This record gives sequence, C-alpha cells and structure tokens, in this order.
Amino acid sequence: MTLRRIRLPFRAIAVLALAGIAGCSSLPVLTPDMAPANPGAVQFQTASGRIVSPERSREILARLSAGDPNPDSLALHLALEQEVSGSPLSLGNHVVLLENGPNTYAAMLSAIASARDHINMETYILEGDEAGQRFADALIEKQRQGVQVNLICDAVGTLGTPKAFFQRLIDAGIQVLMFNPVNPLKAKAGWDVNQRDHRKLLVVDGRVAVLGGINISSVYSGGSSFGGSGGGGAGAGAGGDPKQHLPWRDTDLQIDGPVVAQFQKLFMDTWQSQKGPTLAARDYFPQLVRNGDEVVRAIGSAPDELFSQIYVTLISAINTADTEVLLTNAYFVPDPQLVKALLQAVARGVVVKMIVPSVTDSSLVFHAGRAHYDTLLAGGVKLYERRKALLHAKTALIDGVWSTVGSTNLDWRSFLHNQELTAVILGSQFGVKMREAFDRDPADSDEITLEAWRRRPVGTWAKEWFGSLWEYWL
Repeated sequence: MTLRRIRLPFRAIAVLALAGIAGCSSLPVLTPDMAPANPGAVQFQTASGRIVSPERSREILARLSAGDPNPDSLALHLALEQEVSGSPLSLGNHVVLLENGPNTYAAMLSAIASARDHINMETYILEGDEAGQRFADALIEKQRQGVQVNLICDAVGTLGTPKAFFQRLIDAGIQVLMFNPVNPLKAKAGWDVNQRDHRKLLVVDGRVAVLGGINISSVYSGGSSFGGSGGGGAGAGAGGDPKQHLPWRDTDLQIDGPVVAQFQKLFMDTWQSQKGPTLAARDYFPQLVRNGDEVVRAIGSAPDELFSQIYVTLISAINTADTEVLLTNAYFVPDPQLVKALLQAVARGVVVKMIVPSVTDSSLVFHAGRAHYDTLLAGGVKLYERRKALLHAKTALIDGVWSTVGSTNLDWRSFLHNQELTAVILGSQFGVKMREAFDRDPADSDEITLEAWRRRPVGTWAKEWFGSLWEYWL
C-alpha cells in the first residue's frame, strides 16, 4: 500500500496537496557504462565477517550456478549487486518463502514468542482490528517478560488506528516511534508529509528477520487460495465491493543467519534518523552463525538518498537478464526507464511475464498502471491479471537465479518517496522455490492480450488517462 491508498475524494485532495510540496526528485538514468568493470570480482562475507578469497568465491559461484544453463549470468548478476550496494554478499543464511497472510502471521508470532532479548518491528500499517490486537497482545506479553520491544509505524499508514491502541503499547513500556508525523509540530527530524516509511520488518533478538509486503491487518486473515475459492472469486466488475470478500495475496520471507545484522542496521538507522528516544541497552548485534546455504543481500532505500538502490538494482538485473524476467507486483505504475528495460529485454529474446492485480484498493493507481498495457503488450510483454485475491505481493525472479522479495512496488512512489526494504537472494536453489510460487498464479489469472485490450471501452481508457496524470505521486 502506498500513502495508505486513501479512498477518493480525500485521496484526490491529498494528492493535489502533495503535488504542491513535493520536490523535483527524479529517478537515476542507468547507462551501459554503469556495468562493473570486473564481473568476476565478486566478494562474499562469512558469518564471522571475513571476506572469502577469490578462489573460494569462484567455488561458491560454481555451486550457486549448478544446473543453470548459463552460469555466467549469475556471476554478472552478483557483480551488479556488489557494484550497486558496495557491500559483499552474505553467506550462510536460511530463507523460508512465506505465502498468504496466515502463514506469515504464524511465523511472525512464533518468532515474537521466542524472543529473549529484544524485538524490533517496523510496519506501514498497524490496524486496531483483530489482527492488530493479536500482535499488540503478543508484544505486550514479551515486554512484560523483560524483552524490550521497539516499534516504528508510519504516521499516514496508521491514521485510522485509534490512539488508544498505541497508548496501550506505550503504557506497557513499548517504545513507539511514529515515522514522519502528519502534524508538523510533532516532527522531530524535518517534515515532508510526502515521504513515508513503507517497510515491513520484524527482527527478533538480532537473529531472525521476517520481511516482505505484509501489513498488520485482518484483511490477511484468509489465504489467497491458489486454485481455490479463497473467500470468493469476484472481480472488478462484480456487484458490490470485491475488496470486502477477496483474500489478500502476499509474499514474505523469514531469514535466519548473518544477513539479519544488515536488516537490524536498517531498522536502527531509521530509528536514529527519526530521532527516536534512546533505545534500552540490549544485544542488538549478537554474534551470528551460519544457518543455511542461501546467499542474501539486504537493500534499503530512503527518499533522502541520492538514488534508490532498490531501483538501480532492479533495472540493472532486468538489463542483464538472459532468459526470463518474472514479476509479481501489486501497484504497477512504471516510469519510462522501467518500461524501456522490459521492452529491450523482450527484444533480445528474454521472456518477460508480469502478474498484476485485477482488482485493487486504489482505483487511481490501478488505472494509471493500466495506461501502460498497450505499450507493453505491443512490445511482447506477457501480462496476467490475478483473480480470486487482492494481489499485494512484490517479487521478482530473473534468469532463475536472481530473486527478490520486499516491500517495494513498481511505481514512482516506492522508488522516489518511500522508505523501502527488499532482500535479494542469489542462486538457482531458491530460484526454484520462487518459480514454483510464480507458476501457481497464472492458473488464477486472466491473460491480457493486445487484441482484447484494444477493444476496451472508452470509459476505461478515460480512467487510464486521468490516472496517468498523477503517476509521479501515486
């Protein structure tokens, strides 16, 4: 969700207001000379923080590329990752792919229950509904047990949450920090209501992290039903409000291993940049050990940075794609460079498939994204609109070896105005799991063809045109 996806007419008013105060930030232009000069000089970091030797790095690359018909593609993707972030890849992580709200909530609540030292949680939306109360009860119980709980919530994302909900947390001793308050008199770190914290992150004892696209809300109480009824299969054209009976489809990760320290640092950086109260002394960065075989990099982005590392990483990966690009995204309002990257990939023989929503909680964003369908379909991109669920996932799989799951939508807001977070997992082993998850969605989707799309009603076209006028701020 972005800017809470506030319903019209208030949303239109809010966007107009933001248009007057937004800066002239723009996305970086990636050119061929941004490619790494030495694709073979990839660095890996062990659990102890040691950088492995070039010889050992080559062995790791060979293992990660096992079964890949084009092993050189992984080496190039890894080099690009390093070039963008400037940091080595983290070895020895265990990554679990979480699908559907119930599975992710179960993992989060289990991790919270296991906490012995501290819990750091960051979220865009935290509702005061049944799901929110479950998390509040769990966090308060751990605080009472002596576990320090630190919570960051976005001020716009929680506009509808009763103040009493947060007061209960504060009264229990939980440190609560509101990111970028709507009221400028309450701001501690400068004020720009257009900049939001869209990250979703849970770090427990500095050892376990859960992240992805999921917010804390009862809309996730049902599964997204791969192939099932899932609470109803009504689409955008059905009577009533389809959002009221569709389950939400999201994707998240649970990670145990050395890379958790990078996610912890991103949380701490946000706390400090927002001038949060002094944190209680805890073991926030414990000594971490190898827990698995996955190679992971944590990437965060913030609007006050020179450019979004997440955006540059994604565009670089698409530009490097050799065989396929598989994208699933909830709010697809691409900038010209992303459109160009996708079309150029198809032109050089890469299969590009995208799964996007058939119904959404933001009509303006929905139609702004659809304004790009004609160009993409004409260029050979395959588009599928997901039915039977309200799609909220943000994932990518490129060449079967480059995977990403996080909070970032493929829209201007995520790349320019929001704090976002993503995990990049390298290697074909995890890529197989991502492909299995991706391949389940088309069965519950409608493929959009160019011929059919060009026969859409003029009223639909008018909505797309209007939505496209606002895409920079959506």
